Formats: sequence, C-alpha cells, structure tokens
Amino acid sequence: MSDFDVQNLEVGETVAAGAFELERDSLVRYAGASGDFNPIHYRDDVAASVGLPGVLAHGMLTMGLAVQPVVDWLGDPARILDYQVRFTRPVVVDPVAGASILVTAKIAQFDVEARTARVDLTVICNDETVLGKAQVRVDLA
Repeated sequence: MSDFDVQNLEVGETVAAGAFELERDSLVRYAGASGDFNPIHYRDDVAASVGLPGVLAHGMLTMGLAVQPVVDWLGDPARILDYQVRFTRPVVVDPVAGASILVTAKIAQFDVEARTARVDLTVICNDETVLGKAQVRVDLA
C-alpha cells in the first residue's frame, strides 16, 4: 500500500496477520544465512543437555517472521521506524510436526498529524505467546 487513510484507522483494528510453518530444515537454512550455528538450533541431544525442551528456533528468525505481516501490509520495509520485542518463550521445533507461528497485528495508537502508528503484535506458538511487548512503529505517509 502506498497511501493510508489515517483518519479511518481505529485502535484495536487488525491490519495484518500471518501464519508461518517452521521445520528443522528451516532452522538449518537460517543458521547458514545468519551464521548462528549454535547446536541448540539443530541437535536434540545438545538442547536436552542444557535443559531445553527440544530444538529451538532462532530468536531473530522468530522476530523476523513476526514483523513480516506488517511489512506486507505497509508494502515497503523502509516504513518500519522501530521494532522491539521481548522473548518470552522459546519456539520448540518438533522433528516431525515442526512448529506453527501465528501473528496478529493490531493498531495500538496512531498520530494523525505525524502519520505514524504503533502496531502491536500477538505472536503465538502452541497456544502460548512467544514474543511479549512486540511493537512496531510505522510510517503511514
């Protein structure tokens, strides 16, 4: 989208949503792209040895997937002015079932004059919130 009718935005309005499926090979590809080869992201034995419930998705992978519906809604990643999250729970990627991440993006507040908005993300995996205080400040001009 190139033009937003800021006057018609409503607090609480869902502006974007997405569902993302992760498999173990997704983690290996991300490790190669990011350079993060920590074995908790691909080896069950290592994850178990440090007390984890299983192989975990990379936090930055989860964070990147979570903002994608907002980027798609905006039509331009340069419209993201600020993005912050708190990692509240790990995303465990089962060797067979993988993991599903569900994202909902809602308007939390907006500034008509500045043509900016804060979008709050709800990021769920296995019926649990995995990112807390996930907030994106966006340019709607």
